[in-house]
Amino acid sequence: MRRCERRADGPADDGFVTAESAVVLPVLVMFAMALVWGLLVVAAQIQCVDAARTGARAAARQDPADAVVRITREAAPDGADVTVSREADHVRVVVTAKPPVLSGLPFEVREEAVASVEWTAGVGT
Repeated sequence: MRRCERRADGPADDGFVTAESAVVLPVLVMFAMALVWGLLVVAAQIQCVDAARTGARAAARQDPADAVVRITREAAPDGADVTVSREADHVRVVVTAKPPVLSGLPFEVREEAVASVEWTAGVGT
């Protein structure tokens, strides 16, 4: 049976894989963290969309303004700003939130929804 032996006159490759791993592993970890953060931002965006739509529906039904804000904040991400405005036959709800985890970035998630006011029969006559 033959043994595999090293040649003494060839270049030494000892530690080469360790050096490559030391460079590549931090890059892979940062890439994975960026992907997770991106998913969290997308989840916050979806929450803002749902919250704005929910608030616009409540405002279109002519619910009281404080109830509309409360309902919208319940559906929105934590710490979100909610703005409700009424313009003639339309209501507009804007939800703005900071991204999760890396909140120090100058970046925010914003969504707005507009709905037509639903007039109830017999009101205002």
